[in-house]
Amino acid sequence: MSSTHVETPVGLRYRERLSPSLWVLVAAAVCGPMAALVFSPIDTTLALVVGALVGVGIVALLVAGSPTLEVRDGMLRAGRARIPVDLLGDPVISTGDDARTARGPELDPRAWHVIRGGIDGVAVFPVVDPDDPTPVWVVSSRTPDRLAAAVRRAREAVQEQR
Repeated sequence: MSSTHVETPVGLRYRERLSPSLWVLVAAAVCGPMAALVFSPIDTTLALVVGALVGVGIVALLVAGSPTLEVRDGMLRAGRARIPVDLLGDPVISTGDDARTARGPELDPRAWHVIRGGIDGVAVFPVVDPDDPTPVWVVSSRTPDRLAAAVRRAREAVQEQR
């Protein structure tokens, strides 16, 4: 049995969920008591149920809707997008003021970006594919150094297989 396919390195090398910060979750949970106040003139039991459902629902939606970063099977996945790691150059890692600059004034409008407020670190991956109109990927990460290392390791594994 023969097959013509290129194998990619299998296995999860990095995964991070860009969940909201604790303060965002607390602020979202405050919506529950506000909803309860609206329904309290009608019925206090209904107000408590609606308040609890609204608070839990909003927090659950924020967490479930958080983008993930993943390096697996020779691909970098950031949110809904993915790119083969061998099409990425050496990443630039930024934190603090440098990260704010990378996310703000230096952000190329053609860049693919997955940016989450409240997360300080940023990894900027140049795209080395000359046919790709996207020059860089700008990705928020709590551990941008680990993300960059995972992409480097995955890129080396892909190159070893060739």
